[in-house]
Amino acid sequence: MKTMNMKKITYVQAITEALREEMLRDERVFLIGEDIGRTGGVFGATRGLWEQFGPQRVRQTPISENTIIGVATGAAMMGFRPVAEIMYFSFITLAMDQIYNQLVKLRYLSNGTLTVPVVIRTQGGGGRGKGPQHSDSLEAWFCHMPGLKVAIPSTPYDAKGMLKAAIRDDNPVLFIENAILYNLKGEIPEEDYLVPLGKANLVREGTDVTILAYSRMVHEALKAAETLSELGISAEVIDLRTLVPLDMDTILQSCKKTGRVLVVHEAYRRGGVGAEIAALIMEKAFDYLDAPVARLGGHEVPIPFSKPLEEAVFPNAGIIVESCRKLV
Repeated sequence: MKTMNMKKITYVQAITEALREEMLRDERVFLIGEDIGRTGGVFGATRGLWEQFGPQRVRQTPISENTIIGVATGAAMMGFRPVAEIMYFSFITLAMDQIYNQLVKLRYLSNGTLTVPVVIRTQGGGGRGKGPQHSDSLEAWFCHMPGLKVAIPSTPYDAKGMLKAAIRDDNPVLFIENAILYNLKGEIPEEDYLVPLGKANLVREGTDVTILAYSRMVHEALKAAETLSELGISAEVIDLRTLVPLDMDTILQSCKKTGRVLVVHEAYRRGGVGAEIAALIMEKAFDYLDAPVARLGGHEVPIPFSKPLEEAVFPNAGIIVESCRKLV
């Protein structure tokens, strides 16, 4: 096996690299969104790309999310591969008609004669004191839409490899980033690489309990696993990476090994992705379970601006530890 040269960069730099490399590789790829031009985006993810590729391929738009997705959808139908940025996940509500009634249905409605390879990049989650209209985790809504893939990476390695895979995919992909992770550093190969959509990542092996998580909750789960180890409990941690398609093979293999499962996400617990995963595990691996599948999610309140109140809304490593102890 060829050894790759590695370098350490941040999550947001990994996003920028993926965009740049795919724009250089394929002239059909272009970016569209608010403030993505000279300013490089509110989080700096498109920094330097306007200067390199010009305003035709880094298209800055007015504040109109529905228009951004509509233009991207039409361009994709004409053979382009747009990457549309919705600045905050909370703002995606303004584009729901274009996403649900057009983008995700067109391949089906055309009997497969059309492909609509649009990537929607957005930033979700709380923890930065942005208040209730800039801190939502709405991924469960989009998992309910046939025709749409949902990717949600937790590391710089996955952010770059999964975004490149999403841009090359012929289906619409919702690509959810988390601003808390933007400054997270990690090693990635200097060479070109892809991380396939639909494949979970076993990030820590264990024997007593399985913790399923994604996005920044993966890092809380890993902290919890360290504490649990000191208590004599061996926790296996799986980063789901993509919610649609969901890697049930990896999930079930781990469930059968440990017999106990906790699903953790930042989004609200009620109606969340964890509920779907718990149901699937109960349907497919019930006989292997030693306890009911447990779920952790955010409290069902608008995300507070106040830092202490905001921190109280979300699961954390300590809460994960207590939940695992109860399971075991």
